[in-house]
Amino acid sequence: MKKYQAFGRMAAGVMVAASLLAGPAAKAQDVSDAQVQAARAAITSLGVTNIFDNILPNLAAQLKGQLIQGYPNLQDQINKTVDQQAIALASRRGDLEKEAAVVYAKAFTEDELKQISAFFNSPAGKKLLKDQPVANRELGKAADIWAAGIARDLEKNTNDALTKIAGAQLKDAKMPAADAPAAPAPAPKP
Repeated sequence: MKKYQAFGRMAAGVMVAASLLAGPAAKAQDVSDAQVQAARAAITSLGVTNIFDNILPNLAAQLKGQLIQGYPNLQDQINKTVDQQAIALASRRGDLEKEAAVVYAKAFTEDELKQISAFFNSPAGKKLLKDQPVANRELGKAADIWAAGIARDLEKNTNDALTKIAGAQLKDAKMPAADAPAAPAPAPKP
């Protein structure tokens, strides 16, 4: 199931994005340079900011579309100019890495960051990052199958139990004579 793919990376990415919205004021005062460096190593090993790699290209493509729609006769110039300006801004990607490092430095101790980095640089950590999306997708499928079985059994068991209860109540209840079905009328004689 796609919603389970790369859950760990997405959660980390959401954490980074949420902290960026909180504002950069005085963040550097709360963490040491050693923590930030350890955080950079952890972020690199996790690849958590990789999900932001397409922000600038997507924004450039969106701007191109808007400008070309307004000025279709300038399409070549618009494409060239937007690409030049996007390339000029690409160096600012480092600012996001710095912010991400501060976020992680605030969330984890220096020792924890070193442990995270060490694990995700190990063969097992690399395998986890590589194979986790597939494992999560398969887990999602298994959970869907399990839930369908549980839903089926819950409905069947509940219906069976209610049928027993309703049947017992009907047996115990005496039908009043007025409500009792009348005997069929005799058929007319020919």
